[in-house]
Amino acid sequence: MTAKVQALDDWIRSDFRAMNTALEHEYSRTSERESTIGIGDNIKSELVAEGTSLIADLLLEGNTDQGFDSGFELLGNVGFYMAACRRHEITEPSREKRSPLHEASALAMQLGASLGVIPRFASCHLETHNRAINGLYKTFTDLEDERTFIDFNTRGVFAFIRASEALRQILPLGISHPLAWDLLQTTKTALQEVYESNQQLFDRLDIDQFFYSVRPYYRPHRVGLHEYRGANAGDFAGINVIDLLLGLCRPEDPYYSQLLVDKFLFMRPEDQLVLRDTMRCKSLMDSFLEASKDVTRGPWFERHLALFLEVCEAHGKTALQHHEQLVAKFIERPAAAAALTDSHGLTASGPPLPALLKGLRKLCDMRCAADVGGDFNTRHEDIKMLRACL
Repeated sequence: MTAKVQALDDWIRSDFRAMNTALEHEYSRTSERESTIGIGDNIKSELVAEGTSLIADLLLEGNTDQGFDSGFELLGNVGFYMAACRRHEITEPSREKRSPLHEASALAMQLGASLGVIPRFASCHLETHNRAINGLYKTFTDLEDERTFIDFNTRGVFAFIRASEALRQILPLGISHPLAWDLLQTTKTALQEVYESNQQLFDRLDIDQFFYSVRPYYRPHRVGLHEYRGANAGDFAGINVIDLLLGLCRPEDPYYSQLLVDKFLFMRPEDQLVLRDTMRCKSLMDSFLEASKDVTRGPWFERHLALFLEVCEAHGKTALQHHEQLVAKFIERPAAAAALTDSHGLTASGPPLPALLKGLRKLCDMRCAADVGGDFNTRHEDIKMLRACL
């Protein structure tokens, strides 16, 4: 790190976080917690001035990249600043044709283009690639609920990654290999850990604090001329690798392939490569369906198939948990209670909440192989056929 890169990092970890925290406390004292206009304007001015000064120094310094991790971390810091300005409505994409944060946009676009990622902070900047110093990683605020949200999300992400890596290791071995059973068991255990971690998160997280003081930092905002959707905890390859290798979702499905296209640049480049490679692979479900037609198959088949179906069930269970607890409890219900369901800029993904909920329900049904009555394709009938083989 150069001295100027270090200065921005130090600010993000200290004064920046303190100013955001102070603003959240001011917002929480108002009768309409979603409103930020005219509140804490002196703090907002200080936030913009200090951030702009530090970033302008970096632009004058020129190329500060010292390897991907260094450049990626710097992009995260610039992205944190821009996301906080959006949260406090210093910027607001519906009233702008370009971001008023000219210096930050210029540096973010330079870094994003050179790294092959979107020019804003991504979820991995808060989770899997959030470097801690003396036990503290970066956050927007000092609020306990923000740390709770990041802690348990990160645990869940790493468990999903362990599950995806175990499934990938089955591919060169084949489903009949004795160690395929071990790898399926590893996958199942990791998915159970996702479920348990999520449950602890949902039990500990305060609904109002999340809805009003954590979630708003993930909203869409402009970088230069373009508006980018907010960071999503699912912006890593692992969960989609599981979808595809289990066969619950298929890359040729137009809805699912669009989902992948939309998220590629929100992932680190190595994650992008893993996901592209997985899209070309034959799923385990298709391999089991093929093996089910072989009358000479050995005793391995039922043993491995039974565990495979348990893994599919575990993956569906985490999807249902996410939809019925995080989405419904922490987003849908408080939005309805505050009459904000149809408000602009509520969701991180950009579309209105009803449209987002419809899409999330469809994805959940695909991961659960639900019987949706022909509304769209799931693997319900294929799962049913495989269960009949036991």
